[in-house]
Amino acid sequence: MPNTHAPIRLPKVTNPKNGFAVGSWLWTGLILASFLAGPVRADVEFVNRNADLGLQPGGESACWADFDNDGWVDLCTSGKVWKNNGGKSFTPLGEVSNAVAADFDNDGFVDLFSWSHLKLFQNDGGQGFREFKLPELPKTVSRGACWGDFNGDGFVDLYLGGYEDWDAGITWPSLVLINEAGKSFRLGMTDARYRARGITACDFDQDGDLDVYASNYRLQPNVLWINDGKGQFEDQAAKYNALATSPGFDGGHSIGAAWGDFDNDGLFDLFAGNFAHQDNRGDQPKSRFLRNQGGEHKFHFEDKGECGVFYQESYASPAAADYDNDGDLDLFFTTVYGVASFGRPNNPVLFRNDGNFVFANATAESKLAGLGPTYQAAWGDFDNDGDLDLISEGKLFENRTTGKNWLKVRLEGDGKSVNKSAIGAQVRIRLKDRTAARQVEAGTGEGNQNELTLHFGLGDHADPVTLEFVWPTGKRQVVEGVKGNQTRVIRME
Repeated sequence: MPNTHAPIRLPKVTNPKNGFAVGSWLWTGLILASFLAGPVRADVEFVNRNADLGLQPGGESACWADFDNDGWVDLCTSGKVWKNNGGKSFTPLGEVSNAVAADFDNDGFVDLFSWSHLKLFQNDGGQGFREFKLPELPKTVSRGACWGDFNGDGFVDLYLGGYEDWDAGITWPSLVLINEAGKSFRLGMTDARYRARGITACDFDQDGDLDVYASNYRLQPNVLWINDGKGQFEDQAAKYNALATSPGFDGGHSIGAAWGDFDNDGLFDLFAGNFAHQDNRGDQPKSRFLRNQGGEHKFHFEDKGECGVFYQESYASPAAADYDNDGDLDLFFTTVYGVASFGRPNNPVLFRNDGNFVFANATAESKLAGLGPTYQAAWGDFDNDGDLDLISEGKLFENRTTGKNWLKVRLEGDGKSVNKSAIGAQVRIRLKDRTAARQVEAGTGEGNQNELTLHFGLGDHADPVTLEFVWPTGKRQVVEGVKGNQTRVIRME
């Protein structure tokens, strides 16, 4: 694929007062200063475990899922499916590239769709994968996809983002594939207006169906597909203030987005990540948080801006998780380049959520400084110790967190009215000072997927909690007296 993010190499500018060239040395200093700024907290460290785990997680994306139902989350990356052997090692289980995972046939085993090869792989009882025949599809090229039961029939469907052929000036179509009771797929909607990259879904408006957010590139507007409950979509991004752009621009160079309850009000907000040139053509739209204002404001979004996500030109794929178990969703954000325009260094960043949409750089203190360019960013608890581990830049980083409580929740649909993977289900925990919401999602950032098991950091809260569930059908369920520091399995009643 051609380089679609060529950095801008403008001449150095000379400071008229002292004659020094304002170039890469200055920007290196500024970036370094931003990494060192702020209070240092040493309660979380990430350690590269590739060598002793026998893992070779190269590639440009990652997908966590338990493919053999042994209770240990496995990993799809670098063209392989890696079986997790009790958190002690990984061994190859199959060969699949760039995929998102869900149980499309409701047989109890999670399957994989490769968005880069447009192929569906059916799980063979946890022993491997075999290709499942799809109908003939319009020609397209994709950078990401997501699963979701868009028409409410109990089986997950697919939304596949269509990207571009830059040299030929072609915009490839995005496709919706409708699941026919796990037996076959048919082509539903197609859309070839924009050049999509990351695809992710959420019932942000709490009407009982999954809506889809498509991050579009080339300064094109992002799309928020509002679902009518029957799998028919209407783009209402402008209406909901979800374009993630700035005045004077139709859209941004969006690569990926992440849904999450970033302010603990029980509503799903959106982080939209933008690659943004800053040059003689003007400052292009930067990344921003979009706060869900809830039913009182018809679930329209408030553009909160960067909220501490400092500027780097080549930001790429975001992934949200509470890495420090303090109860707030944090953000990991990758970059396309190691060195961008004007000789400025760009590196992936871990942003700690300090509450009220204030994010601080925690990269250095967590031992993640200096990571190189990558689109790979996904969270999963591979060692079942209650904190979320990170895969990025071809490395599996073990999270070594101390002193905070947690709770993991694994949901299972009935395979009839709700898909077995429970994609689209939401869970809330209400504490004295906050309501934390999480959703089961199959696709985040650009082409990545976090673990399907939901994770809640509880901080210092040690008492049992009440879990409130909303299944994709809209059915609500409450489970009281759930103790922390465990994984709780909930099956739909």
